Amino acid sequence: MNNWPIKRAVDVMHSGGVIAYPTEAVWGLGCDPYNESAVRRLLQLKRRPEHKGLILVASSEAQISELLKGLSDQQLEQLKQTWPGPNTWLLPDPYDLVPSWVKGHHSEVAIRVSAHPLVKHLCDAWGGPIVSTSANPATAEPAKSALRVKTYFGSRLDYIVNGELGGSNRPSTIRSITSLSTIRS
Repeated sequence: MNNWPIKRAVDVMHSGGVIAYPTEAVWGLGCDPYNESAVRRLLQLKRRPEHKGLILVASSEAQISELLKGLSDQQLEQLKQTWPGPNTWLLPDPYDLVPSWVKGHHSEVAIRVSAHPLVKHLCDAWGGPIVSTSANPATAEPAKSALRVKTYFGSRLDYIVNGELGGSNRPSTIRSITSLSTIRS
């Protein structure tokens, strides 16, 4: 894998920029989750209300270890059975480790540990989880190509990491680790 595009994406995010990148099933928009202005800009581009919250994607459980500390052995085993892969879990965040502009009006945070090689490489180069939301305006279909991303957002994005989608045919399943209920299948 060519490291230059990943390095460029990381530099853009460090500068407060918004990037687009391929994920398991659709193209995603991403940024530094701890940069409030970057997240607000991403939400504005997507026309997504902040209260809905956003997903964070990581390359490994180690990148989100602080959020896993309060989970039971049974809950940790549940995560291990579905990660890495296209499974997003709502995890408790009792110490508010993740900012409200990412979580929205929720006490839990949506986290996915990706199996997609480019996403893993991106998160590793970044050094932690990044925002991962589908690359589309709120009412439009998620982008399945870089061309569709460009059609939706044009020059308003700061960088597009070229690459191929993974093998999933739909966005990740979202479940709650506390209730095991499915929010999106």
